[in-house]
Amino acid sequence: MRAVVYDAFKERPSVREVPDPVAGPGEVVVRVEATGLCRSDWHGWQGHDADIQTFPHVPGHEFAGVITGVGPGVTGWATGDRVTAPFIMSCGVCGECRSGNHQVCPAQTQPGFTHWGSFAEYVVVRDAAVNLIALPADLSFGAAAALGCRFATAFRAVVHQGRVRPGEWVAVHGCGGVGLSAVMIAAAAGARVVAVDVHPDALALAAAAGATETLPPGRIDRLVSVTGGGAHLSMDAFGSPGTCANSINSLRRRGRHVQIGLLPEGADLPMGRVIAWELEILGSHGMPAHAYPEMLALIESGSLVPDLLITRTISLDEAAEALVQGGRPGVTLISP
Repeated sequence: MRAVVYDAFKERPSVREVPDPVAGPGEVVVRVEATGLCRSDWHGWQGHDADIQTFPHVPGHEFAGVITGVGPGVTGWATGDRVTAPFIMSCGVCGECRSGNHQVCPAQTQPGFTHWGSFAEYVVVRDAAVNLIALPADLSFGAAAALGCRFATAFRAVVHQGRVRPGEWVAVHGCGGVGLSAVMIAAAAGARVVAVDVHPDALALAAAAGATETLPPGRIDRLVSVTGGGAHLSMDAFGSPGTCANSINSLRRRGRHVQIGLLPEGADLPMGRVIAWELEILGSHGMPAHAYPEMLALIESGSLVPDLLITRTISLDEAAEALVQGGRPGVTLISP
């Protein structure tokens, strides 16, 4: 198969032919119809993810496609099934998985990080029984690909971890794919959303996704004023010391901060405010496959429209250079 491959961190990737994957016990092989270019892929290529330990490596972790191979022990799935999977592939048998918290499975694997990913014509889904998700017939492969990481991560961050409620103010710092998804999800939940980003194009997309107000990062004072004292819920969807601190500083008393973006360099947090204002600091890491039906139902009803966040589709050959560039506003899809 053809795949985007790199042989060392920060070394320019290329498209080359590599062996086709084979479905082992409990696994399926999926023909990739669409896969997303995510900032996490750039972090991996930069060497910020300790899970990438062997080379050559194929990135890519949010995808949708059709099953072409079923390994021993897999039941309930067949070749030709349209599927996607969360980027966190759980084992399904540990204590966390038995409690329903597959997204923090200590034995988790992640395509594009712990093993070869979806910037390729085919990808393996491990522990298929707990990680495969059947796609509604009318959901496009492109929209489904965005669900595996950014949209599902944002859904859990806003709805489950952030506990958003109608009428609340929600601030989203960083309007890339996951940030725009968070804007759309929070607005659909009845919240009033302030979107914060340095790029005017990203803010325009945020407004189209339902943001009530759009601001540059330097206007936290304006954010606090607009929200009548600060956001009830704020999240760092980018991942930098500045966006993390801004998110916390934009909260009202007893507000909730959710960290979504990776912070490879750490951050100097305003912990004095966290203590004095009784702020909550929460993490959010993907979403388990069993939680997808709630989100898919909202997509099927038209309340959520992930297709609107897709701004461009590129080829596998273009993906190698796009990975190095680190993405652009909106969601970029790769069509292998």
